[in-house]
Amino acid sequence: MVLTLATLLRDEGHQVEEAYRAQDVMPVVRRFDPHVMLLDIALPDGSGYAIAEHIRRRSGPQPMLIALTGIYKRPPHDQLSRVVGCDHFLTKPFEIDQLLKLIAPLTLESGPSPR
Repeated sequence: MVLTLATLLRDEGHQVEEAYRAQDVMPVVRRFDPHVMLLDIALPDGSGYAIAEHIRRRSGPQPMLIALTGIYKRPPHDQLSRVVGCDHFLTKPFEIDQLLKLIAPLTLESGPSPR
C-alpha cells in the first residue's frame, strides 16, 4: 500500500518520503518536514493514533494528517482519529481521487510540487 500510494502521488507531481514502520516515522518527519502525512492506524510495530498524537504535540496544526485503515472501519475509530489530531479519516480501499481532493488545497498553496 505504501509503495503504491507513493508511486501514485509522485506521478501527480508530489514529493514523497516513505516509512514502513512506526519507529521510522519521526526521523522521516524531522528530515522531510511534510505538508501532508498519510498514517496507517494499524502499523506492524505501533499505533498510527499514537504517532498522530505525538506529531500534534510537536508540530501543532501542520502537517495535515490523514488516517488510513482497512481494519478499523466503525464510527468510534474515525472519532478517535480526530481526538488524536487527524484531519481526515479514509477507509481502505479508497479512490485516489478522494485523497487528491483532500490534499488539493495544500497543492494550491504551496505550488506545483507539495511535499
